[in-house]
Amino acid sequence: MSQSEYFEEQLSKVEDESIAELTALCRKLQDQQPGSRVPLIDPIHDVDEARVISLQIAPGPGTSSGFLSLRNDDPTAARLAAVYDAAGLEPRYGIPWNVFPWELPDGGTKLTPDQVKAGIRPLKELMRIAYRTSAIVAHGTEAKRLVQAWIKAGGQQVINQRGIKIYEVRSTADRAFLGSAEKQQGWFDEMVAAYTDAMARAGVRPTQK
Repeated sequence: MSQSEYFEEQLSKVEDESIAELTALCRKLQDQQPGSRVPLIDPIHDVDEARVISLQIAPGPGTSSGFLSLRNDDPTAARLAAVYDAAGLEPRYGIPWNVFPWELPDGGTKLTPDQVKAGIRPLKELMRIAYRTSAIVAHGTEAKRLVQAWIKAGGQQVINQRGIKIYEVRSTADRAFLGSAEKQQGWFDEMVAAYTDAMARAGVRPTQK
């Protein structure tokens, strides 16, 4: 199945019960900033099954597909997909999300403090919708900052109630993987270890390879 065929098929599923609340959230966020674009979450993910949130910076060029998806044609998505695969994490148990859910103007790659702050309420809503989440994997500095801001804004209570664990790992963007092959492998392995631990805590068995 080609990329375009895949996403056309996924578009027909965005109102499925397993993803409809997230679709509504993304559309609401887009309406809040006229002229902005907030990609939908690939329906391969499932709010009723999700245990792990994969928190990254902002929509990248691959989201021209209209989705945050492991199938997007960009290095960031490909690297996260490789991490899921190495950990044996089925997509239905994870949800990709962005610190700043709106597409950055001019293809920017860094967030201002105000943009990080703007991500607090959407993260709160995501955590309400994905009610079985027991882990947040914060990829990169901005993700770590948002998690800390969310904790100060009431997130600590959610963490305590649900036993959520926060993992801080490297961004999946190419710029975060500038280094020797040995270093790159080490960073990748750290990500896989975080997801593997999150799965074990949630009782999610890795897929058989």
